Amino acid sequence: MKKVLVMVIVAMATLSSAFALDLHEYKVFYKLNNETTFRSLNRYLKLNDCQQKNLKSEFQLTEERIRTAVNTENEVAAEKAMNSSLASLKEILTDEQYEKFVTVLNATIEYNREIKYLAAE
Repeated sequence: MKKVLVMVIVAMATLSSAFALDLHEYKVFYKLNNETTFRSLNRYLKLNDCQQKNLKSEFQLTEERIRTAVNTENEVAAEKAMNSSLASLKEILTDEQYEKFVTVLNATIEYNREIKYLAAE
């Protein structure tokens, strides 16, 4: 029971960090539609053909929405686009695939934050 509680706390911390983004950090969603990134994600998540097609179209839609939000400096629209995308992905992916995806997304965002921090020093 203790292990389950710890896992839930870690999962909540991981999810909450994805939602606390600066406007420029939403740009990480642009990379999801990149062919190399998509192929790597496909291999990692072991997507079937239907999931690949749905993910590709969802990533394109998300990129358009977030690009518009970032260009107009609209944080509310960017957050809404991200939340909508995550909700759609939750329906497309299995629970295990979704957890892996969110983990990779959070790791990428955190990596970008560290690079930005190191560059500022």
